[in-house]
Amino acid sequence: MGLTQLLSQLDLTLLLLLICLAFLASFIDSVVGGGGLITLPALLFAGLNPSAAVATNKLVGTMGSLTSTIMFYKTGKLDIKSIYKLFPLSFIGSLCGAWAVHLIDPALLKPFMLVMLALVAIYTLIKKDFGKIAQKQTAKAKHALVFFIAVFCIGFYDGFLGPGTGSFLIFAFIIAGYDFIHAAGSAKFLNFASNIAALILFTALGEVNFVYGIPMGLAGIVGAIIGSRFAINKGISYIRLLFIIVTFTLLIKNAVDFLI
Repeated sequence: MGLTQLLSQLDLTLLLLLICLAFLASFIDSVVGGGGLITLPALLFAGLNPSAAVATNKLVGTMGSLTSTIMFYKTGKLDIKSIYKLFPLSFIGSLCGAWAVHLIDPALLKPFMLVMLALVAIYTLIKKDFGKIAQKQTAKAKHALVFFIAVFCIGFYDGFLGPGTGSFLIFAFIIAGYDFIHAAGSAKFLNFASNIAALILFTALGEVNFVYGIPMGLAGIVGAIIGSRFAINKGISYIRLLFIIVTFTLLIKNAVDFLI
């Protein structure tokens, strides 16, 4: 079926809804992750099968995370020189995770993901000064190996399942000594790595729906620009609050899905 035929069959109202949801998702995702909580159900609602929805969501996520990375870098909230060596870890981890989807049922990881989200949310809520002060040098020296393993595992998780990846990356960077703003910028850089790795594999497998994905991705770029600027201007307190809200929302939504 040609592109002209596909476009003629599109429901413009549905496409407009998807574009609006992609903008909103990218606005949130640009700071603390969790955008897939909005775009993935939207793509399923549009009639895509689960594998195509996940693959198309990776296209939207890739465009948004690249834009957020650029925004954080341009404003000095992302020091790529200090973390560029982590890019291959996230990239390869995501490739492994995306490939593992064909071998293992992703539902097997859901209980583990729920426990981790709960711990992240509760710890952040209880520890009021968490992520407010950067202490990178001390923390990274002590926990470098554990941190590298965590980055690889989170990349694997993003390629394999996905929800909560942004929250896990931000949490890992804060544990490593970053404040919330720099953790958010660094997380988007590694999230771009995991997104594009999975996207490459899904594209090779012919799973990506570009008719929906490209318009949503363009809307995601706009959302990422506005969201990143908003977060940088509002500062650490805003990011911490949004982080807690999104993490608890992810936890509740995925817990309900798992129990049902």
